[in-house]
Amino acid sequence: MILLVAINAKYIHSNLAVHSLKASAGKFTGEVELAEFTINQQKDYILESVFRSKPSVLCFSCYIWNISYVESIAKEFHKLAPDVPIWLGGPEVSFEVKDFLKKHSYVKGIMIGEGEETFRELCGYYLEGGELGKVSGLAYREEGEKLRFTPPREEMNLSSLPFCYDHLEEYSNRIIYYESSRGCPFSCSYCLSSVDKKLRFRNLELVKEELSFFLDRKVPQVKFVDRTFNCDHRHAQAIWRFIKEHDNGVTNFHFEISADLLKDEEVELLGSLRPGLVQLEIGVQSTKLETIREIHRSMNLERLKEVVTKIHSVGNINQHLDLIAGLPLEGYESFRRSFDEIYALWSEQLQLGFLKVLKGSYLYEHADEYGILCHDEPPYEVLSTKWLSYEELLRIKKVEEQLEIYYNSGQYEVTMKVLYPVTGSAFDFYLKLGEFYAKNGYLGMQHSRIRRCEILLDFLTTEEFWMGRRKGLGATQEEVISVVRESLIFDLYERENCKTRPAWAPDPKGFREETHRLCINGKLSHLEPFHYLFPDKRDIGLSELPQRREKPVWMLFDYESHTHTRILSLQ
Repeated sequence: MILLVAINAKYIHSNLAVHSLKASAGKFTGEVELAEFTINQQKDYILESVFRSKPSVLCFSCYIWNISYVESIAKEFHKLAPDVPIWLGGPEVSFEVKDFLKKHSYVKGIMIGEGEETFRELCGYYLEGGELGKVSGLAYREEGEKLRFTPPREEMNLSSLPFCYDHLEEYSNRIIYYESSRGCPFSCSYCLSSVDKKLRFRNLELVKEELSFFLDRKVPQVKFVDRTFNCDHRHAQAIWRFIKEHDNGVTNFHFEISADLLKDEEVELLGSLRPGLVQLEIGVQSTKLETIREIHRSMNLERLKEVVTKIHSVGNINQHLDLIAGLPLEGYESFRRSFDEIYALWSEQLQLGFLKVLKGSYLYEHADEYGILCHDEPPYEVLSTKWLSYEELLRIKKVEEQLEIYYNSGQYEVTMKVLYPVTGSAFDFYLKLGEFYAKNGYLGMQHSRIRRCEILLDFLTTEEFWMGRRKGLGATQEEVISVVRESLIFDLYERENCKTRPAWAPDPKGFREETHRLCINGKLSHLEPFHYLFPDKRDIGLSELPQRREKPVWMLFDYESHTHTRILSLQ
């Protein structure tokens, strides 16, 4: 039996690679078994499970997030079963192969690049015999520790790949990953996808047939792994139209796109989709044009902003925008400007990442030229560059941590919009908030949502916060805190009917009669008075603070239908 092992980052993830390899094994499929684990499981548990499977050949799928696990488990397994050949494949071992094999003597060989056809032929070698040297796409250890490289594998026809999701019960409560194209037309210097220059597409009719399989079974989420899904307009539009026409009301589809490539008709099509049917991941990386050119990336920033704003105004699609700290020519102040510029677009999530210097990438090969220092261990994250010091990078990490808590979590959405006109810079706001956490020993602790609100309110009373407020703002500290107290109450109760009432909220005894009269669903509804009218979630950031009303606006939250109703008067 040949065992394919995947060690995923989370349980909710599945590993498309090992399932595609098994499906591609042809007549040998019955002799191939899969084992999926996560990095949250103990290495000894994984080792025991692999050992008890009694494989005759052991294969691992390798990525930056699991390579340390693979190395450790493979090494210990080799001690227990020295006669079982161990093979590795995947992006983390497909570069600097010779050095890797010399360093890891317990590994028999590596499948380099596309693995489906290589794996099928490797199965044939072990199950039927033959000559290993005739299998293309391999690097392996011959007798006497001599290393041999076979000719590279030619790019395969993507439409020839068999469908690998026939048994959906294996993916209960997990994300389905799907591939309709392979390769990338761009040459971004930090990305391994740029190494595969030949862009190939799976036959559209075949794609539609397979998407119907997911839709018919109401799979919760299908995540396309295509590197730039909309690089071919005909291909992208056909798929978006298909999922619109066959929408089952449940399944969500995730796409990674270049927003500036979207045509007006595509934006219009996306705007017509059911809310929640599609989510988009958009890599901005930087707004500094010199940096974009230096990393061999093409992007029309103004068109990107226009498209993101149009999609956001409809409110039916979650957009995740990405920035990368540590890119060439991008210093601290430049990144700060990039952050503020993209933050102002109010995407549903703003992912602040840090450059990973991946083996095989252009930046890896030119790290000395750019003065890039990075961790020696995976995920090879940047430590400093010619333009960004380690101290400055640590400040950006403070921003990233608070951004995750108060923005990307979606738990304080109205409050972040209310505070926006007060701050001179969103970047500075999150940095100072992070420093406030560090100063008071709040980092590294689990805090409740209400406690996070209390910390934020305490922060608003500090001199550090008020030193960074926007110039020309007429509001006093008391006025800002008054608005934020109510916006936090709105955020808390919009999300759930809190079991613990915030200490700064008004005494509910004052409107007990109104609560009994209007909250007919009991605990599935809640009534709350507000003296401020807060923005709709689709509104781009406010330009000034909401004005206080003398008479309260009553908000009725209905947790059964997940809606809220504004009542101007209870009379």
